[in-house]
Amino acid sequence: MKERWVLLRKGADFAGIGERFHISPRLACLIRNRDITGDKNIESYLYGTIADLEDGMLMRDMDRAVEILMEKVREGAGIRVIGDYDIDGVCATYILLEGLKGLGAVVDTDIPDRIADGYGLNRHLIDRAFEAGTDTIVTCDNGIAAAEEIAFARELGMTVVVTDHHEVPFDEVDGGKRYRLPPADAVVDPKRADCPYPFKGLCGAAVAYKLMEALYESMGRDSSDIDYLMEEVAFATVGDVMDLTGENRIFVRQGLEMLQSTTNPGLRALMECTGIDRKSVGTYHIGFVLGPCLNASGRLDTAKRALSLLAAESKKEADLLAGDLKALNDSRKEMTEEAVREAVEQVENTASGRQRVLVLYLPGCHESLAGIVAGRVRERYCRPAFVITDSGEEGLAKGSGRSIEAYHMYEELNKCRDLFVRFGGHRLAAGLTLEKKNIEKFRQDINAVCTLTETDMTEKVSIDMQMPFSCVTEELLEELKLLEPFGKGNTKPVFAEKNVSVVSCRLIGKNRNMLRFRLRDGGGTDMDAVYFGDAGEFLEEVEAKYGRAVREGFFEGGYRRIRLSVTYYPGVNEYMGRKTMQIVMTHYQIV
Repeated sequence: MKERWVLLRKGADFAGIGERFHISPRLACLIRNRDITGDKNIESYLYGTIADLEDGMLMRDMDRAVEILMEKVREGAGIRVIGDYDIDGVCATYILLEGLKGLGAVVDTDIPDRIADGYGLNRHLIDRAFEAGTDTIVTCDNGIAAAEEIAFARELGMTVVVTDHHEVPFDEVDGGKRYRLPPADAVVDPKRADCPYPFKGLCGAAVAYKLMEALYESMGRDSSDIDYLMEEVAFATVGDVMDLTGENRIFVRQGLEMLQSTTNPGLRALMECTGIDRKSVGTYHIGFVLGPCLNASGRLDTAKRALSLLAAESKKEADLLAGDLKALNDSRKEMTEEAVREAVEQVENTASGRQRVLVLYLPGCHESLAGIVAGRVRERYCRPAFVITDSGEEGLAKGSGRSIEAYHMYEELNKCRDLFVRFGGHRLAAGLTLEKKNIEKFRQDINAVCTLTETDMTEKVSIDMQMPFSCVTEELLEELKLLEPFGKGNTKPVFAEKNVSVVSCRLIGKNRNMLRFRLRDGGGTDMDAVYFGDAGEFLEEVEAKYGRAVREGFFEGGYRRIRLSVTYYPGVNEYMGRKTMQIVMTHYQIV
């Protein structure tokens, strides 16, 4: 896929910023490239702490939610927390459960089964709560789109408090939006149009944490008693792929620090089981190792297992649950690879693969994997992708979508809302249920209203700065740590150098499908480089540019013929106790 390289050129007084904040002008430039401007925002970005978090009572209806829960806790009324089956929903459920138990509340939990119940509140869950004698339902990471179900719960005499972070459903009226809030006793969601809370990007677990923090303070308890729950806020923020900006950056930085010395038996067992050193746990480990294990239980079994892991009280129990979750995730990986192969085959060989919005029907794909497969398809083709699978309900299909930055998936689905039994989501991800007979019509209609251009669907590589290899030093690496944690919305800086010659090259990796180079820049500085992409694709491009002979003799010296432009991130190679600087190549152009 052809890429579009763009060198960022955002101006500022980098020397002055560097002097005021005791950083290099280069780091000041990287911060400006992340649209962090003004001394107050720069200070918060570099050194923000939990003391800088906004008061949760600023959220619309937070005062009402606190008032209700104070009364229910003091009365000893039964409270049921109803979460969701993904990492955010599980962590939010655990936060509310722990927080309410700490106040002496009579509280239990329920989490929907992905297959039997589907997403969010439904009548099964409400019936179960009513039969159990529940007085008050508190939702987390769901509820904002459950107007009918909440009305039903209210008719049964139950109190309902909604905490959520998803988009509020709306109708388009005269070119504007008319929002539809559910008829709950309190609706706490920073995405409410009338919510004055300044940071809108919180995950469901963070909203739940804000509620517990406000409740503790209102009941005369020190909210620092629940600081330890920021570990779960960090887990959920990274695992739910929220932007690591503003308050999320503070939550994740603080949570990662806490995870290094966590006393939670479940989290300790999961890190041990997956071979992660607690002292070096980072966003990568949550996003690609630990988080998928928690998500796997909700995908292939029940998310209640993941909740049990977080709530485990003994090492023995935690070790057993962690092992089960890792095994489930290993199984999930195999099933995912098979489904991705089928999806790619469909894109490459059918008419639907030539459309701007990819709608792929994979009846044999486990419905819990649809979102992962859609994400992989989106990454490969840089187009919005929906993967639709068979539902357990007669005549119905379920789908998950993953989007690109230029395409607001929830708003686009809203244009086709009459085709769906139900749907929900936000800018970059969505879920839907529809009748099987409407799949083809959905494919055509969603593309008919699509306004994406070729530029929108071309991967853009944003380069922070051109930097010669001589600048890659341990001092630079140490300073770059000030920009962490990295993730969505705060990605690792991208450096670039052009007209680089290849001094040596060899295949590496278990499957011999990655490359290790020795590169030399225009200033004569040599640097080791690793490329974790597909070596086969690289060699195909070499052949297209220089011919078959150069490709066939590439590792015997043919590499000396080529020149590269590369994007990279600095790193350290540690081998047999010896440390040397290296770069990790992220993209390349053969020149």
